[in-house]
Amino acid sequence: MAYERLGDSPLDYLPCRYTGSKLSFRGPRRKLEGRYAAFLGGTDTYGKFIEQPFPALIEARTGVKCVNFGWPNAGVDVYLNDIGVQLAARNARLTVLQVPCVANMTNRFYSVHPRRNDRFLEASGTLRAMFGEVDFTEFHFVRHMLHRLQTVSEGRFGTVREEIQTAWVSRMQLLLQKLEGDVVLLWMSARKPEEDADQTNVAYDPSYVTREMIESLRSKATQLVEVTASDAAQAEGTKGMRFSDLEAPAAQEVLGPTVHYEVADALAPLIAEVVGS
Repeated sequence: MAYERLGDSPLDYLPCRYTGSKLSFRGPRRKLEGRYAAFLGGTDTYGKFIEQPFPALIEARTGVKCVNFGWPNAGVDVYLNDIGVQLAARNARLTVLQVPCVANMTNRFYSVHPRRNDRFLEASGTLRAMFGEVDFTEFHFVRHMLHRLQTVSEGRFGTVREEIQTAWVSRMQLLLQKLEGDVVLLWMSARKPEEDADQTNVAYDPSYVTREMIESLRSKATQLVEVTASDAAQAEGTKGMRFSDLEAPAAQEVLGPTVHYEVADALAPLIAEVVGS
């Protein structure tokens, strides 16, 4: 991938809070009144290293107020446990929910940090018994831990994968129910849903989410919008991003500005029709 950026200084994300939520979102803070679209999702929705993430691009194109509730590395549990965001989504004319990865949520095999969902906290007794040869104290991140388990035993890891996938579908269905109103599911990734879901590169998130899992949610959502990053967009690498030298490794893993334009192309007409009318 190409390595090019706009500047050495990191972005000021103008962090802000909304009533009823313990999370700090990307600002500037918006008034949650009138007609607006709410955007929920992970690092891409938040727009890490991106000057204008796709919610901002959509607002500029349509004139519709687009409130960004993206949270870096968000799993489904973040929004299931945040009453403030749920209320904001219910009051929105339309909610766009970026499909989160399966791994970043607490389940019967392991627990994650309640807000920083990519952080591994503890393995359950069941998981320790399944992988007795693994020292779980060496893991700080879920992605690293799961990759190691798969390397140790594909067969035993398959049991873990199946369990967390089943739990994810159930919780996603519950979240869609809690959000109420019109909810658009957004697939934003460097891969298509039917392609290998076990890839560990962040750009290929949502990890462990398959086509079958997405289809099982269709009846609970108003619409599914799929955006697979074009080859040209992926080839641009970090071109147009803003990050410090310390942030460079993380920046190389996320989807770049051109992919955000591709998402805006896909969503803007729908936002304009439903919210702007």
